[in-house]
Amino acid sequence: MSAQLAHVPTASAQPQRAAVAPSPRASLTAQRCSRRVTLEPTYGGGRCGVEVSYLWCGAPDAPTVVVQGGISASRDVIAADGAAQPGWWQALVGEGKAIDLNQYRVLSIDWLSPAELGGATAISSADQANAISALIDALGIGRIAAFVGSSYGAMVALAFAKAHPWQLDRLVLLAGAHRAHPISTALRSVQRGIVRLGQSSGQLDEALSLARQLAMTTYRGSEEFARRFSAAPEFREDRFHFPVEDYLDQAGRRFVARFDAERFLALSESIDLHDVQPESVPTPATLIGFPSDRLVPLADLCELQRRLAGPA
Repeated sequence: MSAQLAHVPTASAQPQRAAVAPSPRASLTAQRCSRRVTLEPTYGGGRCGVEVSYLWCGAPDAPTVVVQGGISASRDVIAADGAAQPGWWQALVGEGKAIDLNQYRVLSIDWLSPAELGGATAISSADQANAISALIDALGIGRIAAFVGSSYGAMVALAFAKAHPWQLDRLVLLAGAHRAHPISTALRSVQRGIVRLGQSSGQLDEALSLARQLAMTTYRGSEEFARRFSAAPEFREDRFHFPVEDYLDQAGRRFVARFDAERFLALSESIDLHDVQPESVPTPATLIGFPSDRLVPLADLCELQRRLAGPA
């Protein structure tokens, strides 16, 4: 991904002149707060007001880029306001990085849940997109340079481009398509079943941890697992412990410490409810996929690329 986002070179591109260094912008700022907007949820509840928590950071005179991640991602794409922990995309967002905060102002929100939507039975990717659109209006941004979405964020980006094409110039979609693949829905259905079993049995933390552990097995390819976790098991506490098992246990504990079960259930379901007709999306798009991705097959991204109304 280039820092300029608006230009992705192709094999047939003509040689270009050396780029002129961009002019310096104003000092970087970070705004971490919330705005109340009005939404009409897809799945009932009626028109309601909702607080949208957001982070808006970068050069204040720069064009805004929306950045959204998977369902476990928060608005904290970078560490702001003296946060002790790094942001979830700190490696790619920052001064001089892929999304350069000297050249762009990044906007990211905390995902909404049905509990915040006045009694809605579920939340859709379109609801999240409409919340971002309303926030853009409330902040006086007008139009964004790009919507960069990863995983669920890519789904919301597509929903945004369908409903609000006049508000953005470009889409950058990582590992997210126009619909959930049935095998991915199957995996998430098992995860949700584990959590509901934990709710009914009084073992919610253990269940949420196991659901997260199962999810972690889909985020890395088989080659990476083989490279990192092929060491011999250790015998302790009356049984063998495998290296990959310890990794999954730690991931599960971290997730339980920061995530709510009802929120997990709602956002996991929202992924599987997502369905955007590519022909309804006119915005130019860059699609990025991974051969090792078990949840979003490259074939789905190829289909999306062929069917999008805009250039991709």
